[in-house]
Amino acid sequence: MQIRAATADDWPEIWPFFRQIVQAAETYCIDPHLSSEDGRRLWFPGPASQAFVAVDTDGVVGTARAYPNQGGPGSHVASASFMVDPARARGGVGRALGSYVLDWAREAGFSAMQFNAVVETNTGAVALWQSLGFEVLATVPGAYAHPSLGPVGLHIMYRRL
Repeated sequence: MQIRAATADDWPEIWPFFRQIVQAAETYCIDPHLSSEDGRRLWFPGPASQAFVAVDTDGVVGTARAYPNQGGPGSHVASASFMVDPARARGGVGRALGSYVLDWAREAGFSAMQFNAVVETNTGAVALWQSLGFEVLATVPGAYAHPSLGPVGLHIMYRRL
């Protein structure tokens, strides 16, 4: 598997699993009715961010984007979002993308990384981020309307780089 900077040409391969994940509404605070064009603008928002893809012989199997968590005096802390094709779940794609993005953020001069909204019932993601050195700083109770579980918490997770 190769991880590299994503380009607009990668979007047609990202969109099918991006749409599947967003429509499930179990892990992302993104409108499940988002159009492909709006999704592309969200994932490739501009020069302050960087998108990545994990590619193997099957094509794009995962994607991530990294960006400053806040502007101005908060811009030294990065944030990131990750999506792995559900057909490739538990195959190491998320861990590889996570490690790659952490290295990228460190090399880009960020001092820490913060995730603002990790759905607490997304136990695979929570375990992955904890294994990569993140800690849960707080959980906002009931902040996520899970489609089958009802209101569940959103974790704020953090690690120094």
